[in-house]
Amino acid sequence: MYLIQYLKGENNLLIYDSLRRSKIEFVPINDNSVGIYVCGMTVYDDCHVGHGRVIVAFDVIVRHLRSKGFDVSYVRNITDLDDKIFKRSLELGINFNELTFKTINSMWNDCTRLNCIPPDFEPRATEYIPKMIQMIQKLIALKAAYKGTGGDIYFRVKSFAEYGKLSGRNLNNILEGVRIDVSEDKEHPADFALWKKSKPGETSWSSPFGEGRPGWHIECSAMGMDILGKSFDIHGGGPDLKFPHHENEIAQSESITGCQFVNFWLHAGAVRIKNEKMSKSLGNYRSLKDIFVTTHPLIVRFFLLQSHYRSAISFTEESLEQAKSSYMRLLNQVKPIYKSEGYNFYNED
Repeated sequence: MYLIQYLKGENNLLIYDSLRRSKIEFVPINDNSVGIYVCGMTVYDDCHVGHGRVIVAFDVIVRHLRSKGFDVSYVRNITDLDDKIFKRSLELGINFNELTFKTINSMWNDCTRLNCIPPDFEPRATEYIPKMIQMIQKLIALKAAYKGTGGDIYFRVKSFAEYGKLSGRNLNNILEGVRIDVSEDKEHPADFALWKKSKPGETSWSSPFGEGRPGWHIECSAMGMDILGKSFDIHGGGPDLKFPHHENEIAQSESITGCQFVNFWLHAGAVRIKNEKMSKSLGNYRSLKDIFVTTHPLIVRFFLLQSHYRSAISFTEESLEQAKSSYMRLLNQVKPIYKSEGYNFYNED
């Protein structure tokens, strides 16, 4: 994984921090305890191999930290409240709760087959709506948020002087190459929704701002700070979350607390097909379930761990076959040792 590098002759840990753009000595905030929050899946469809990359990468990171004696609290959230979920449930003609229930169980099954340990905490967005509302109220009181003419509540990016410090963007070029919801009732195009006013027929929740639902970004701040505290050690996720999601998390969280939100930002590399990012929106993704039909999950895990955790992976059938050959050679070397100890290997035939 090349995640952690040891200083010569010492046992100190160096971890690459996406914000400072360099390897920094890792010192936990609270003695030997480590809090790590990883952005999980938006559960509107089966996990694809890009999700698998993030799941496996942080599984290894958590295992490694624990092997070094750290007391790790591992949080991975579930986004079960999102426009994609409502759209998908309407397409299928089912309640959104029915869709998320099915998809969450599918995700858990994929994680188990990849031999990933479950997180210590797995909060869901729908469980945290009251805390999100409280945060939005605080931001409004601080004049860091405002109500647009259409009824949505927006974060005021100009109120946070360090906005863009994670992604390296500034407010002049913030819109280049990214998808941002540009609305006429925003003060600035990069202002992002904290609360969305409900439209007729949409699922909604009551709030002091009117009927609606939270924006996406506020959920991770609410969950992370509630479980791990206003400052915690590590925040991780996929490469596409650095901007705007993680950038927005920093802005809203630090506006409320006045202190550093996260000490280390870790981002796994993308999975690419023909030089394009693998994603559902591009229609070029492969679900883990489909891959498991022809390739054993442990070989998929091995494939995902062959590259530097921050590097992009090129996913092809040929690369999977190469990973299988390498895995089987390794397996044949260790089989005589572990079989004598009663370890059962899967039937590779």
